[in-house]
Amino acid sequence: MRPESGATVAPPRVIRVTTFAAELTRLLRRDAGRPLITFYDHDSGERTELSVTTYANWVAKAAGLLVEEGDLERGMRIRLDLPLHWLGPVFLGAAWTIGLVVASDEVDAVVCGPETLPDWADRAQNLPVFACSLRPLGVRFADPVPDGVHDVGVEVWNQPDAFTPWDPPSGDDLAVDGDGLRVTQRELMEAAAAGSVLTDGGRLFSVTNPASPPGIVTFTEPLARGGSLVLVRHLDPERLESTYDAERATHRA
Repeated sequence: MRPESGATVAPPRVIRVTTFAAELTRLLRRDAGRPLITFYDHDSGERTELSVTTYANWVAKAAGLLVEEGDLERGMRIRLDLPLHWLGPVFLGAAWTIGLVVASDEVDAVVCGPETLPDWADRAQNLPVFACSLRPLGVRFADPVPDGVHDVGVEVWNQPDAFTPWDPPSGDDLAVDGDGLRVTQRELMEAAAAGSVLTDGGRLFSVTNPASPPGIVTFTEPLARGGSLVLVRHLDPERLESTYDAERATHRA
């Protein structure tokens, strides 16, 4: 039906995506080959770069691992007990793709690194424990992990390169619940799109752990604002400026 003569026609409503999976799909369609996460470890000399496509592939494999080996489902709670590392954003994405809540207590599963593996190994018979060696390229632990623990560097490679949840989360699903932060996927993505530490297309240099609730914004803002993240572990102060300049970073966190 046509509007009456002289009537004001409202502009089309622009609806932003409201879940992590939708945001990642948008990036894949727009610029799949660009860098999304660049990780440095100044102690080991490691430099790992994940394009949007490579990141999405890792997220799919990690999500498959959590579902197939941990029997995790939408609405369940997972703790990411990882230090600053590129696998932190990977497991954030995997959790939100499934519809899991990233939480600090009363959890149904945990992802940990080598330093905290001893703290979780005794619970592996009753709680799915996924351990990351944090070695370059995400490879397995050099020594066998304790009984009942899933070595991510072994088992993740058995998962397919694409993952579709049988019960996809909506924007109203809780995304984070811990350390004073309780937000849905919609609230998380809307806050990231609004921005506070990064402008559109910016490249964020950070030494903050994105797997911890206070640091999640360092990953979600680059994701939502078409930017990228330069993540540095064991920062050498004498190499701060050279690394910042070499990676053409535009903002710091």
